[in-house]
Amino acid sequence: MSQQWIYTIVYLAWLAGASCFVLGLHRMNSPATGRSGNQLSAAGMVVAVGATFIYLLTREGGLSGTAIVIIVVGFLIGGGAGLYAARTVKMTAMPQLVSLFNAVGGGAAALVAIDDFIRLNSSAPLDTTIFVVLGALIGSVTFSGSLIAGGKLQGLIAGKPIYVPGGQLVTIGLAVVAVLGTLALILGAAGVLTLGSSATLALLAVVVLAGLIFGITMVLPIGGADMPVVISLLNSFTGTAAAMAGFVIGNPVLIIAGALVGASGAILTKLMADAMNRSIVNIMIGGFGGGDEAAGATTGAGGTVREIGADDVAIQLAYAQSVIIVPGYGLAVAQAQHAVRELAELLESKGVDVKYAIHPVAGRMPGHMNVLLAEANVPYDQLCDLDDINPEFERCDVAIVIGANDVVNPAARHDTSSPIYGMPILDVDKAGSVVVIKRSMRSGFSGIENELFYLPQTMMLFGDAKAVAGDLVHEVSRLPNAAAA
Repeated sequence: MSQQWIYTIVYLAWLAGASCFVLGLHRMNSPATGRSGNQLSAAGMVVAVGATFIYLLTREGGLSGTAIVIIVVGFLIGGGAGLYAARTVKMTAMPQLVSLFNAVGGGAAALVAIDDFIRLNSSAPLDTTIFVVLGALIGSVTFSGSLIAGGKLQGLIAGKPIYVPGGQLVTIGLAVVAVLGTLALILGAAGVLTLGSSATLALLAVVVLAGLIFGITMVLPIGGADMPVVISLLNSFTGTAAAMAGFVIGNPVLIIAGALVGASGAILTKLMADAMNRSIVNIMIGGFGGGDEAAGATTGAGGTVREIGADDVAIQLAYAQSVIIVPGYGLAVAQAQHAVRELAELLESKGVDVKYAIHPVAGRMPGHMNVLLAEANVPYDQLCDLDDINPEFERCDVAIVIGANDVVNPAARHDTSSPIYGMPILDVDKAGSVVVIKRSMRSGFSGIENELFYLPQTMMLFGDAKAVAGDLVHEVSRLPNAAAA
């Protein structure tokens, strides 16, 4: 087969892989097709990587034995690490894993750009220089910023805002240095500025270093409550950097994949910011959440907390007509999704209508609750988003809040001094009876007290969510159906 035919087949394979990415992303719109969409995208990546390997082997000069060994070893290490992480990382740690993947993607894109820049040096044409420098800059910001975000979520770095000496002036200064360095390199490639080889490489080093430090100073002052939005934004940066790398090496599948990730990440960031009723600029400026360690901040809710036992809650549930379950991060920590599904199925067998209320930013990443409940085979038609479920609370007999906090806090509606004021919440307080399953009275990411806990119709059932759900299943199963009673 001639080399031209091989190249044609390779390009067709790249386009097939890119098509799999597009179709896979489309199927991820629904929990029912999300898994097959992920599998389709993975298949597209296998095709794209295989085609690229064939292209490298058959191009002029081919690959040396050393290069082949490095590539194969890279496949084995990377594939092995990915397989291990997919099988061992818990859902509660998935946001941290996504941050780490963002860092790896951004770092890889930056390294590709730096390698091409060093290889081409002053002979690089203008268009290549633009893509190379932007890829190196965006990739550097993504790499360091994602590591800090992952560290905050993992608890290696305090979740509360950490302000660097000089504050926003330092961050702005770094941004100015990065932009000016980028412009100088582009003008040098255009022939407007005369830059020697050493000066060009030094400027690139300054741009990369400024980007790395900027990523750190940008993310450190952002509180834990905003980390899901930050991760989504950094994911968009990763895609953009990958697309830049695709332009540099002339790989259409990398361009398309990067553009998809960049665009979808940007859209998701905007949707999450809207769900919190805040602008992306406001989030990046920082100061919303105090993280897990934000103590002492209160809304002045106060009042009396009423505690209840599992047997009394079981009676309410067994004889209710409508029950709404509100999952939160506490459910994910306890891995209680299977026990909660068992409880819901038991209630349905007794004639109770059961629904799940899913807040857009519940948990620590977009879709966190949907994925957990889908893993437990909860029917998709029972998962209701905020706009659909809120009118149902007024007609609901019992609302069970499992580990959710800020997303059900009524202070968001009326307390203008509250950091969550204006954020759309689930109208749990409008239910006839509210049961909150929680380990303790500890505040959520925003660091404020929850007014819901002190309302007359609210009862607190303290304990591990998985153990408590198991107790409720045991107690409810002992009670007769409402019709029989």
